[in-house]
Amino acid sequence: MMTKDSIHKRTVLHAPLERVWSAITDSAQLGRWFGSEFDGPFVAGQSVGARMVPTEADAEGAERQQQYAGQPWTAHVVTIDPMRTFAFQWNADDQSEVLTTVTFELEAVDEGTALTITETGFDAVPAERRARIIESNTQGWDAQARFLAAFLEQNP
Repeated sequence: MMTKDSIHKRTVLHAPLERVWSAITDSAQLGRWFGSEFDGPFVAGQSVGARMVPTEADAEGAERQQQYAGQPWTAHVVTIDPMRTFAFQWNADDQSEVLTTVTFELEAVDEGTALTITETGFDAVPAERRARIIESNTQGWDAQARFLAAFLEQNP
């Protein structure tokens, strides 16, 4: 789902809450499925540099990500609330100084773990680029949710 200034993606992952939490908040693990190499761990209130690399979780996705290999980005870690919420800010796109906030919220459910990914702050992106960026990031979060599910399946 998307609104004028946010993206909301909910999925159920067939893995225990602790495993999903680790895959999201351990920068090395997140990097493997997301497609990034981080310069250090995630620490609330601190920034960590990264470079795009192809995902290890999905061959087709890795091929699509190859064009971005080496592109630097920074995760500004906002919140680490164990087993519940992890949030960071990043640039809305590679042409913008606008930071959006990405929040991962976890909830244990009978099938495993419900994950809600929310990206907010698009209202600060210039109107002429906003719809394109929201559409692109929506597609990106759909792919990332698939990559995470595959990573969890490959690395129980």
